[in-house]
Amino acid sequence: MVGLDFPLGLMTFTGHASPGKEFHWLLSVIGGIVMCKIVYQLTGVVSLSLFKGYARLDNLKKLEWNNRGFSTFHALVVAVASLYLLLLSDLFDEGSHDELIINRTNTLSDTILGISIGYFLSDLAMILWLFPALGGMEYVLHHGLSMFSIFLSLVSGQGRIYILMVLFSESTTPFINLRWYLDAAGQKNSNLYICNGVALFFGWLVMSRGPQILVARILLFIFFFYHMFVHFDQVKKMFPLGFYSLLAVPPVLTIMNLFWFWKITKGMMKTLLKAKHSQ
Repeated sequence: MVGLDFPLGLMTFTGHASPGKEFHWLLSVIGGIVMCKIVYQLTGVVSLSLFKGYARLDNLKKLEWNNRGFSTFHALVVAVASLYLLLLSDLFDEGSHDELIINRTNTLSDTILGISIGYFLSDLAMILWLFPALGGMEYVLHHGLSMFSIFLSLVSGQGRIYILMVLFSESTTPFINLRWYLDAAGQKNSNLYICNGVALFFGWLVMSRGPQILVARILLFIFFFYHMFVHFDQVKKMFPLGFYSLLAVPPVLTIMNLFWFWKITKGMMKTLLKAKHSQ
């Protein structure tokens, strides 16, 4: 296996990749795909045993049910790992390492990025195979941009902190999937559905606070751009394609998240009004 060396004008970095690292990246991607396959199968088996309504779903609904199972599992894995790397470890602490913040990586972050690429590949393959049953072009765009950004950071070793910030926003995905599960199971009028909708609204807006402000989706991107602005002298030292991608991709994802947040807000208000009238 030959180490990566990109001498192109837009993509110039060498030395970060090595045969050992490339093998590790490949194993991580394959591991992500295998993880999705295993959790997909287990979701079907467990759901059939524990949820009476699962057996009554049509084949397409069962497929989406299982798909959301590995979506939830991936979200939990990357959110916990990102939280650890961003807040609990000293990887990105100011002054804790000689390297610039944009150049800091470790084996765990490499593994998480590889697993995420495997997940997005698996999910995108299902979306395209059953298009548009599992999602429209906005999901294709989201997954495509996500894989592109993660791949650049993985092979270059740059911008890792920003990729992990975005991956942490996956912490809201379990709430989204639970909302769909309750809807598919005919539980839209349950208290759990209402509470989950409220939790999803606030989780999408703001998730938590720690030694640094760490927030999900909307406020996360505000902090994301603030961090870029404060460290722009370092950001400018990234390889050209990574630099321009960092300027272009996050605004697109922000607009998509604002659109989804607007839809979530409408759904929450509708659910709360319906619950109030029923009382």
